[in-house]
Amino acid sequence: MKVHKDALQILKETSRTFYIPITRLPANLQEAVASAYLCMRAIDEIEDHPHLDNQTKAKILRDISLVLQSGHQNMAQEEMTIVIRAYEDVIPEVSSRFGEWALLAPSSIRGRIWDSTAAMADRMAYWSENNWTIKTKSHLDQYTFSVAGAVGILLSDLWAWHDNAQTNRDDAIGFGRGLQAINILRNHQEDKLRGVSFFPEGWQLEDMFEYARYNLSLGDAYTNSLPRGPAQQFCQIPLTLAHATLTVLKLGKPKLSRNDVMALVAKVCQ
Repeated sequence: MKVHKDALQILKETSRTFYIPITRLPANLQEAVASAYLCMRAIDEIEDHPHLDNQTKAKILRDISLVLQSGHQNMAQEEMTIVIRAYEDVIPEVSSRFGEWALLAPSSIRGRIWDSTAAMADRMAYWSENNWTIKTKSHLDQYTFSVAGAVGILLSDLWAWHDNAQTNRDDAIGFGRGLQAINILRNHQEDKLRGVSFFPEGWQLEDMFEYARYNLSLGDAYTNSLPRGPAQQFCQIPLTLAHATLTVLKLGKPKLSRNDVMALVAKVCQ
């Protein structure tokens, strides 16, 4: 199917980290996870867009949320993408084609992915309007849940849908929060240049390191609870990279080298 091939190609271009574990998932589950990842990457690219003002970002994100909430069994991708047609020349391909990604998942789980993406788009709109202002740990928890912790819950629902695997949803949230905390640590200097800080007032680097360590420990528990197989390996890859990135950041290095990433991924996939 052409859309499936296109989806995997776009996935490879946008995230080599997730491309590998997604391609190793069994049929149907692969399409569901790819659909979820690409839908959320589509709205993430809008939230992070360097040339759109915050109010425009919020409008686009809320329009996407509403069109997903109006989704139905016979919905065509043109009905979904009409809300972003005016911005097709500005936003990246992964965003302009979100209607295709939304329809990629099997129909029996599609509505759950739409619900999760719509909710995340609304939350991203809120943070865009508020210029990602984080003053307390509660604000940080709210933000990391909005854009990552909720992804952990969706993954749990996808595992349960596929083979009835049962997981702890609190640990699932920690899995997502831990990965997002690593992103915050890795990008905090760039964020400062655009006038944004995800560090609560008074927090130093060590405080965010501790926040990341705690949530990654929940991610470890989450991943270890999964039965051995593709779903567990799917979670092990980003979690292993997150732990390794935390180590190099503590040493003052900016990120893992590409060779380090490929070696770690190969080790997990043995």
